[in-house]
Amino acid sequence: MKEIEHLHLLAKEYSTYHEISVYEAANFEGELGRYRWLQFSDDAVQGAIDLSNPKRIVMEYPRAMIHFMEFYRPAFDNVFVIGHGIGTIAGHYPEKRFTVAEIDGKVVELSKAFFGYEKENVMIGDGRRILSEEAPDTFDYIILDAFNKKGTPSHLTTVEFFKMTSEKLRSHGSIMMNLMGKIRNDKLINAIHTTLKEAYAYSKAFCLPGKGAFDIRNILVIGSNNAFEGQPREMAGFVEIELEQGHVIMDSVPRDPDGRRSL
Repeated sequence: MKEIEHLHLLAKEYSTYHEISVYEAANFEGELGRYRWLQFSDDAVQGAIDLSNPKRIVMEYPRAMIHFMEFYRPAFDNVFVIGHGIGTIAGHYPEKRFTVAEIDGKVVELSKAFFGYEKENVMIGDGRRILSEEAPDTFDYIILDAFNKKGTPSHLTTVEFFKMTSEKLRSHGSIMMNLMGKIRNDKLINAIHTTLKEAYAYSKAFCLPGKGAFDIRNILVIGSNNAFEGQPREMAGFVEIELEQGHVIMDSVPRDPDGRRSL
């Protein structure tokens, strides 16, 4: 996050998992206006709103996800989300069914207090465990937007996890992941994508253009067992990319079928 003039700290909370701050300012990422956002201690923004137009999706990657969802399955009605943030995508669809897993209760409290999140659909706990308890063939989309200090939690990147998500999706369903990394020579990004392909027959990856290949940016990785027909015209500026081959990530500790660690 670049230094911003007239930055106002509205709240700061410390939890078991994060130092969480809520800020308000007259600009956000170069856009003038009235903005409010939630971020973790590493300056990683978890969600932002335009106070002059709260329904507008400010950040590009959730806009891209929304475009993708509506293009490939406009009649979708059941979504599972891991990582709440401020509830941007779930809040955008008040008429659809969303189940949200968030490990940090403080994040949910702040999303309601400062960002107007009104739904009572957030379950506090580990997203992998909560998803493992859902019935098979249930969801049209699974969205993974979870981060800790090291990036995407490692147990949400393994072949065992991806195979479990595939079982929870309907035959036409897709998993969508928001990752942070480089589009070239990024061992972790390449490994996550390669591992995803072990569980899904089809995959796509997208990023915003115009940055150097070795700059850190949002990368969307999507998997499905149903072929992608056509290409969305509008992906909030995201363009399709080819990622390099990586290694397959496996659980380092054996897990029971419900996702809990075996002793």
